Amino acid sequence: MSSKPALVVEDLAFAYPDGHQALFGVNLRIAAGERLALLGPNGAGKTTLVMHLNGIHGAQHGYVEIDGMRIDVNNKAGLKQIRSTVGLVFQDPDDQLFMPTVFEDVAFGPRNMGLSPSEVEVRVAEALSRVGMSHFAQRPPHHLSFGQRRRVAVATVLAMNPSILVLDEPSSNLDPASRRELAEILQALPITLIMVTHDLPFAFELCERSVILAEGTIVADGSTPQILRDQALLERYRLELPKGFTL
Repeated sequence: MSSKPALVVEDLAFAYPDGHQALFGVNLRIAAGERLALLGPNGAGKTTLVMHLNGIHGAQHGYVEIDGMRIDVNNKAGLKQIRSTVGLVFQDPDDQLFMPTVFEDVAFGPRNMGLSPSEVEVRVAEALSRVGMSHFAQRPPHHLSFGQRRRVAVATVLAMNPSILVLDEPSSNLDPASRRELAEILQALPITLIMVTHDLPFAFELCERSVILAEGTIVADGSTPQILRDQALLERYRLELPKGFTL
């Protein structure tokens, strides 16, 4: 893991048009190659924060930098570069899958980058191989299981060759086998990983560091075992380990 920050969030604040203040001066630094779990109760601002990491939301106060490049939502060329660097996988895979076949879905991003047909073929093949879905390239996404669709959604992002992968609740609604398969896929990726999750065992398995976000601010930051062993901290922010789970 490099000591160079892959991502810097500095004094980030954001309010929605209805006046709801979602973030209050968030500060966060993540090193290249680090794996971080973003924990916290519902309504803490986790999804709002990750939507700043590739410019879906623009900073109203403070800033976000990716590999030293500050995100400016008004800079279209810069935003295109940021979005190829930071891949965001949404909680619902159907928000990312809209083409007639798996191949077309995974090819969509590389084609928009202006890659040649042969380069697109290579990107798609590599991405589907990484998620174990090579044999499903010509299948309609809606014919796949939920777990398979989630893996294809990850492939659509990997095809862009990002250096940072951001996942919103990646283990939600997965059966135990699909959850294990996804964990193995994510563990094998040589990438900076940021994962929003309520699944504390999944965070423990995949991320060496965790932060807790509550009411728009970071209230805890430490190694994942350290965070998960602090029962009072977990209770304060409505986080629970499954009964019988041991660290």
